[in-house]
Amino acid sequence: MDTILVLDFGGQYSQLIARRIREQNVYAVIESFRHISVDEIIGRGYRGIIMTGGPNSVNDPESPHYDPGLLDAGIPVLGICYGAQLMAQMAGGKVAAAGAEGEYGRTQLTVTENSIFKGVPEASICWMSHRDRIVEIPERFSVKAYTPQCACAAMSDESRKLYAVQFHPEVTHTRYGTQMLSNFLDICGCDRQWKMSRFVQETAERLASELKGKRVLMALSGGVDSSVTAALLAKAIGNNLTCVFVDHGLLRKGEAKAVEDVFRSRLGDSLVCVDASKRFLGELAGVTDPETKRKIIGEQFIRVFEETANSLGGFDLLAQGTIYPDVIESGKGDSAVIKSHHNVGGIPTDMKFSGIVEPLRDLFKDEVRRVGLELGLPDHIVKRQPFPGPGLAVRITGEVTEEKLGVLREADAIFREEIDTADMSERPDQYFAVLTDTSAVGVKGDSRLYGSVIALRSVTTEDFMTADWTRIPFEVLERASVRITNTIPSVARVVYDITSKPPATVEWE
Repeated sequence: MDTILVLDFGGQYSQLIARRIREQNVYAVIESFRHISVDEIIGRGYRGIIMTGGPNSVNDPESPHYDPGLLDAGIPVLGICYGAQLMAQMAGGKVAAAGAEGEYGRTQLTVTENSIFKGVPEASICWMSHRDRIVEIPERFSVKAYTPQCACAAMSDESRKLYAVQFHPEVTHTRYGTQMLSNFLDICGCDRQWKMSRFVQETAERLASELKGKRVLMALSGGVDSSVTAALLAKAIGNNLTCVFVDHGLLRKGEAKAVEDVFRSRLGDSLVCVDASKRFLGELAGVTDPETKRKIIGEQFIRVFEETANSLGGFDLLAQGTIYPDVIESGKGDSAVIKSHHNVGGIPTDMKFSGIVEPLRDLFKDEVRRVGLELGLPDHIVKRQPFPGPGLAVRITGEVTEEKLGVLREADAIFREEIDTADMSERPDQYFAVLTDTSAVGVKGDSRLYGSVIALRSVTTEDFMTADWTRIPFEVLERASVRITNTIPSVARVVYDITSKPPATVEWE
């Protein structure tokens, strides 16, 4: 099977690159630059190499670097963002700080015809995110694209099949990014045979072998990720799997009962439900820092699972529905920490389980849904709107209290109901309410109210690594606002978040 190596230098989009390659039925693997040598790369027979972005400057001696021999290994190489700058430096070029003229977000790109830009119009839109730039191209290279602020937005050495782009072709905001990556696969001579059905079968077989004779406790939230993980593990190890659903008191309106109803019919006695709401709220009392909240929730989840495992006779391993955005945002390898996810950054080091099983940790949300469909899960589970493990705790800015949870549950239920029943051409992928820590003056019943501000958030995305805010019709927002302010006495104002990711994240905390 032809394989592309994604050589990871700590970029936030490293797995997204691999995902884009797999979308085109070519298998891709990710390896940290620290863990593989040029000789190993050559020995494994990769058809091509993609050098990823990263948060560092190539001019920093402590930043990730690599053996320049890679460029003469006879394997096509594509450098993206930091990878492009590193390629320039490795080949003898020069990189310098962009200063006040750094580029972030959608940018006008002008290209010249070459193999990497085959089928791409001369003028298009790309997605930039960089502080440094290539200021002197290496010998044997030539500039192949530019932007108003970047004289070398792309370069190539066609004789050695070396390509570098300063922008990110892997994100959907780069209009012809998929075409560029497809062109690179053609340059590599890849035979496009990899499919999701193959991932499901091979992963189930691997899990059956690795987990033979072991008892696994599955942390089931009822969300897409944990549901698909549970189905995949059930296929692999059958009765050695027990699913535990913990009500931490931070769920949406009516959600605890809905989750139990759905999964009791599928799992029977293999489903164990635990009400730990008082415990979680007690631990969160007085806590306002979002990272601290996430880590407290992560640790308490583990403790509840440990205690439940002991009461059921003991288990060897804990299984979680961790997916790649959870991993990368919590900090992976050389990448920066954006926010700790309860099932990654919040796991205590003294956990009693001997290990954690996370069969989906290299997949994105849409890929997880495809795995669920391959496993025969119904649409109402596979297409369910995502909900964070820490629940409403990260949708309440500041301290979490019973009173605030009640306000947010009602506001969130109203907003989701209005979206679900609206006639909209663009269906959002995630939508919810946030209870901010801001107060505002309002008027209710001819009386002054200094009350809460509810923020509404809705995004459209393919992978949750990047997202656009949804253009919800004004009349839908108006209905939601009127109902929220009329129904909830303490709410004085409703606002709508129109920030994309990046620079924002999907969640507020």
